[in-house]
Amino acid sequence: MSSHISSQRCLILTARLRERAISILEQAVANRVFPGASFAVTRGSEILTTSSAGRFTYEADSPEVLPETAFDLASVTKVVATTSMAMILYDRGKLDLNANVIDRVPEFHNKGRDSRRRQITFRMLLAHSSGLPGYARLFEKAQTSEALLQAIYEMPLEADPDTRAEYSDIGFILLGEALSRIAGEPLDEFCQREIFNPLQMTITRYLPPEDWKSRIPPTVNDQQFRHRAIQGEVNDENASVLGGVSAHAGVFSNVEDVSKFALCILGYGPQLFRRETVQLFVTRQNLPPGARVLSGGIHRPPFRNRGNISLKAPAGTWATPEPLCGLIYSGRSRLLCSATAHGRTRPIKTSSNSGPNSTMRSWKNC
Repeated sequence: MSSHISSQRCLILTARLRERAISILEQAVANRVFPGASFAVTRGSEILTTSSAGRFTYEADSPEVLPETAFDLASVTKVVATTSMAMILYDRGKLDLNANVIDRVPEFHNKGRDSRRRQITFRMLLAHSSGLPGYARLFEKAQTSEALLQAIYEMPLEADPDTRAEYSDIGFILLGEALSRIAGEPLDEFCQREIFNPLQMTITRYLPPEDWKSRIPPTVNDQQFRHRAIQGEVNDENASVLGGVSAHAGVFSNVEDVSKFALCILGYGPQLFRRETVQLFVTRQNLPPGARVLSGGIHRPPFRNRGNISLKAPAGTWATPEPLCGLIYSGRSRLLCSATAHGRTRPIKTSSNSGPNSTMRSWKNC
C-alpha cells in the first residue's frame, strides 16, 4: 500500500514539476531570454519525463524544440568528453595529474623560450590555473588544425603556472591534444567508444551527420568568419578550425543523453568511473585562489544536497541534476535551470521571479 502511495505521489510530483518547468521556460522564451529549451525530470536512475518549450529561432515558423532536439553543447564538451576521458585514463593508470604536460607534448616547450612552461601539469590544465590565456581568436590567422595548435605551443603565458585561475579554452585545447596522445587515438573516437556508447547516449557525438541537421537549431549567422548560417556544425570558431573536434567544444547532444551522463556522475546507471575519481575531480582545488574543480565544469549547485553536481559552461550551457526534485536541465542558456536551449544569451536577472535562484526555489518547493 505504501509503495502504491509513493508511486502515486511521484506521478503527481512529476506532473507538477513538468507543468511548472514548462511555464517557467515559456515565460523565458516570451521574454526572449532564449528561443527554445528542453528539460528532463528524473527519480533515482529513471528519467520520468522530458519536455520542451519554444522554437529553434524567434521566427514564428521556425521548428519547435522537442525533447529529441540535439544542441551544440559548447563548453559542456569540456565535461562530457574531455574531463570524462581524463577520468577514465586516470582510473586506468595512464594519466598522472602531476605529470608535466611538456612530457607528452614536447612542442609546447617552444624551444625553451620560457622555462615556466616546464612547470605546467595536467592538474593545472584541468583546474584552469596553467597561466595560459583564457581565449584567443586563433582562427583569424590559423587556417589548419596544425597551425592553430602551433599557435598555442608558442603562446606566451599570462601568469606564472599555478598562481592565477582563469577559465581557459586555450588550456583545454592543449589538454585535449595531450590526452589524445596518451590514449593513442583522436578525442572523438575515444569518447564515442568509451563514454557515449556505454551510456547509450545515442544522440551524442562530435561531427553530427548531415541527416541530423534538421534536428539541430542554428547557433549564429556567421558573416564574419565562415560566411554562412551555422547549423549542425560547431559554433566555436577555434573548434571549427580544428575540424569540429576539440576538447573545449564540439559535442552535440539532447537533454535525455545529457541526463544519462549526469546520472552516471551522480552514481546511477552504468558507471564509467570509480567513485573516488569522481569525488577527486569535483573537489575544488585550494590553490591558487579561485581555482576550479579538476573537471573545469562539474561543480556544486546552489542547493547543496548530498551528491549534487552541476555541469556548467560560461558560454551558457548548463546541466544541473537536483536530486531532491529529480530535475535535470541542460542548455545553451545562462539560465541555471534551463534545459537544452539555443543561443548565446543574457542571464535572467536573479531579482526577477524567473531568475536562476528563484527558479531553483520554485522547483524545489513545488
